[in-house]
Amino acid sequence: SMGSWLVNHGFSAAVIAAWLGINVFLFTYYFLFFDRDERYFYTREILGSALAWARASAKCLNFNSMLILLPVCRNLLSFLRGTCSCCRRTLRKQLDHNLTFHKLVAYMLALFTAVHTIAHLFNLERYNRSQQATDGSLAAVVSKLHLQGSKWLNPIHSNHTTPEYVAFTTIPGLTGVIITLALILMVTSSTEFIRRNYFEVFWYTHHLFIIYFAGLVIHGIAGLVRGQTEESMEEAHPRHCAKYLTDKDCGHHCCKEPEFGSIPAESWKWVLAPVLLYIFERILRVWRARQKVVVTKVVMHPSRVLELQMQKKGFHMEVGQYIFVNCPTVSLLEWHPFTLTSAPEEDFFSIHIRAAGDWTESVIDTFQQQKPEMPRIEVDGPFGTASEDVFQYEVAMLIGAGIGVTPFASILKSIWYKFQQADQALKTKKIYFYWLCRDTGAFAWFNDLLASLEQKMAESGKADFLTYRLFLTGWDTSIANHAALNFDTATDTVTGLRHKTIFGRPMWNTEFAAVATAHPRSVVGVFLCGPEALAKSLQKSCHQHSSLDPRKVQFYFNKENF
Repeated sequence: SMGSWLVNHGFSAAVIAAWLGINVFLFTYYFLFFDRDERYFYTREILGSALAWARASAKCLNFNSMLILLPVCRNLLSFLRGTCSCCRRTLRKQLDHNLTFHKLVAYMLALFTAVHTIAHLFNLERYNRSQQATDGSLAAVVSKLHLQGSKWLNPIHSNHTTPEYVAFTTIPGLTGVIITLALILMVTSSTEFIRRNYFEVFWYTHHLFIIYFAGLVIHGIAGLVRGQTEESMEEAHPRHCAKYLTDKDCGHHCCKEPEFGSIPAESWKWVLAPVLLYIFERILRVWRARQKVVVTKVVMHPSRVLELQMQKKGFHMEVGQYIFVNCPTVSLLEWHPFTLTSAPEEDFFSIHIRAAGDWTESVIDTFQQQKPEMPRIEVDGPFGTASEDVFQYEVAMLIGAGIGVTPFASILKSIWYKFQQADQALKTKKIYFYWLCRDTGAFAWFNDLLASLEQKMAESGKADFLTYRLFLTGWDTSIANHAALNFDTATDTVTGLRHKTIFGRPMWNTEFAAVATAHPRSVVGVFLCGPEALAKSLQKSCHQHSSLDPRKVQFYFNKENF
């Protein structure tokens, strides 16, 4: 899925290529630096190449820690997108792939954390071994230098310690353990499964990032890994002097003993600006959320789906956008994203909340309890780029799979409003809508919406403007038999809709061939909101059914990232 995603998003591919390139450069440059630089001659004598592995991965960890917060500054990104409204749409769209980039950076952090930790486990072992060695080797000799003063090289000063002890009692050891645990918890609790089913677990665990950044900044302060100081390099360059440390003939007259100093901590320089930006982002969120939201209407749909219609001063939405919602009576800290289901032409904005976890259950209960005062709702947004491409094609094939049907509520309503008002921006003459779901239970509200649109179109004598089909992919035989008996009725048994429900999955070749036949000279826009696997097969169908003659039917695939 990553590959096809990159192909579809040239700009993103460029950004990712640049980011990978910088990682490779930083790693290679610092690996070679620490593997060759003469200030680390004695350090390498003890540690070997594990020094370079640890330091190079540290640079990359700093670089990626700097980037990880930027994609989640949603108000700042939204502001950026607003200021570049004149620039190419693709660029604006890219700002919506922010979470994909956030995840890629996180995987890179996990990778370099593993490298860095393993390298340091080797380092501790080697420091310990050199400290205890009595073989008169160079590593053993330099390990015993300056143990009383501050010019030492080997951070382990006693003969009776273990790497484990150092790992849990020194500042770098302890902070390293803590931030690694924080990272592991954050990564494991943010899988799709946990986000979908236990959002609270994801949300609260993710706030360990505060511990992560605090630990990261403190981590290098003690400066346990050291190199030779500049003054000492002038007085006792290892190229001339190293041999005299082990060679007892000369004693220590030929050269002064080498002296060592810390590598200054620098993580704070990398992460200072992003952390300040992020704090500013959080202040913005609090400020934006303080603006009053009026809930104008509450509708309880079948299968425990709550529709909230709201108004907020200065709120302007586009189709395909989403908002973050907070309900203080349920939880002060939790914000949940919802796709807007209203059209920009309506005088309210709405969301549909289905019971899908603790928070949604509580919100639905709170609104069902018919209290004298309405529960307060806070809204941050709207976010995301408008899906205005839909209006650019004379023929549009819209495919909504499962929960991916939600954004089409807004799109279909908006198309219909524009169509009625003879809007010049609307090129659409015909819509084919395919709705795939296991069962319509939680989407009964969407059914009602389709039915009412269909009725309005029929009343205006435009019944053929929209053709839609519902594919029930999780059907069982009892429904199928029931449907077969009532096959001749005008409306449909399962959904009460005029266009027949189909049991099973769509045969895309048949559907595309039918559209191509009906519109032999049109450019057809294909829009999907659904899983990646479906995207692949639709993309194939678009290629297969587009005519080689550019004047004849062409299918263009657009995967929306709602």
